[in-house]
Amino acid sequence: MSKKNVAELIVDVLEESDVERIYGVAGDSLNGITDTLRRRDCIPWIGVRHEETAAFAAGAEAHLTGKLAVCAGSCGPGNMHLVNGLYDCHRSRVPVLAIAAQIPSREIGSGYFQETHPEHLFGQCSQYCELVSQPEQMPRVLEIAIQTAISKRGVSVVAIPGDVALREAAEQSTRLHFPEPKPIVRPSDDEITSLADILNRSEKITILGGAGCAGAHAELVALAGKLNAPVVHALRGKEFIEYDNPFDVGMTGLLGFSSGYHAMMNCDTLLMIGTDFPYEQFFPKDATIIQIDLRGEQIGRRTKVDFGFVGDTQATLRALLPRITQNQNTTHLERALGHYRKTRTGLDDLAARDANQKVIHPQYVARVLDELAAPDAIFTCDVGTPTIWAARYLTMNGKRRLLGSFTHGSMANALPQAIGAQVTHPERQIIAMSGDGGLSMLLGELLSLRQHTLPVKVVVFRNDSLGFVELEMKAGGFLEFATHLHNTSFAKIAEGAGCLGLTAERVEEVAPTIAKALKHDGPALVEIPVPRQELSMPPTITYEQVKGFSLFMLKAVLGGRGDEVIDLAEVNLLS
Repeated sequence: MSKKNVAELIVDVLEESDVERIYGVAGDSLNGITDTLRRRDCIPWIGVRHEETAAFAAGAEAHLTGKLAVCAGSCGPGNMHLVNGLYDCHRSRVPVLAIAAQIPSREIGSGYFQETHPEHLFGQCSQYCELVSQPEQMPRVLEIAIQTAISKRGVSVVAIPGDVALREAAEQSTRLHFPEPKPIVRPSDDEITSLADILNRSEKITILGGAGCAGAHAELVALAGKLNAPVVHALRGKEFIEYDNPFDVGMTGLLGFSSGYHAMMNCDTLLMIGTDFPYEQFFPKDATIIQIDLRGEQIGRRTKVDFGFVGDTQATLRALLPRITQNQNTTHLERALGHYRKTRTGLDDLAARDANQKVIHPQYVARVLDELAAPDAIFTCDVGTPTIWAARYLTMNGKRRLLGSFTHGSMANALPQAIGAQVTHPERQIIAMSGDGGLSMLLGELLSLRQHTLPVKVVVFRNDSLGFVELEMKAGGFLEFATHLHNTSFAKIAEGAGCLGLTAERVEEVAPTIAKALKHDGPALVEIPVPRQELSMPPTITYEQVKGFSLFMLKAVLGGRGDEVIDLAEVNLLS
């Protein structure tokens, strides 16, 4: 009986680790691995049109399942195309393994065709990255990579030359056969007592929660009830915090709205739980700040912290709750909730349909999507204005999920993440909220939808510009430059790719067109023109932003572009 080669051993390890699929683009340096997959027909290969898509799709799978997901790229350019998607996975802290093929081992260091050095390329976007230069390193290096990705919730990269993958394996079986460890991490009893004492002495408490609150919804709401604390969420915490939460007062940050901002600024104690919220200007200056995080290195790196505790959210809150006495002061909570109701009404008014409406406002499109989507729909949203509308108008309910490039902030993420979500959950409705700029970057993946018969629904917010970039320019006092997009019909492109392509050009067409797409048994794209000049106001406006925006309007008028100012007013005040 012939012995296994290294590529076959790699596949053995992946099977042992319950890997369900590999996303990638085939290439000759990957031949040993892809041929093993072909012969064994064991782990499906999900071919995409760009390796960046493979990494984004794997990240979406890992985010949704919590399990290890795998992508692969061939040597040189194939590796480099993986980098951006892997940066997103790394910064979103999802367990992803990347197999990065390398040029023939004897040619490394010679400036050979397509030569790069993966161990350097991936060094900053991974928790573990190693080159396999001889068969004796396997399967240990791959198993270490997998354990690192799972235990540190991040990216691991294994680079392997194509010729090494075809050599006879020194080891003929896998080494690790234990289930994934699931330790319980929480502060010590003394620390829990100290934390409880601090909170019991406070009256005006606000909770800021993030993605680290996943799985601890009941405990978080119970704590808010005992403390009479309004709960503000960061964007990545939206899907885990805002539903069935009578203490929810919305989101803060650049994409949030004013009620979340004021709940934080008016507290005397801020309790941060499972969040690495990055914007220093949105933290209170005089409040006592407490931070609970599983990663101790994150405590205090965004704002001054008076008390820091290392622990998993659910385990920590379960230990804390019995020691919390009921806060009798409801004034802070009632004010925050009242502010939220007023703010929510204002946002909902912007999304209302008006019979006299001349343009299709993106807020209305997002609201229609929210109303028509399935109760367990999975949404992905492109960076920029689609993320704003998703954050403000999509309703989470404990079943729905929301994915985006919320930390890395990469364009073109929505469609690739939708591919990973649909492959992982073929029975669920997947909706990509795409910007025309983001969709254009990886437009070829519409072909992947058709090739794999993935019924993803893509809704394109078409404003013929890099809309969020223009908003940033206005706020900084700059006139728009290099942001116009001369688009063709995305609906016709979708038809050419074998998908259903639809366009809604009037307000009354939006709901029936989206409904038709959602009911379609296959991939569909809905193109909706929205105003280029639509504004999205942050929860607070600084003097610098006011000065910058005034400077923009002055420059526009004096530069002969006063029509832009008029258009801005018509879109946001008159239509």
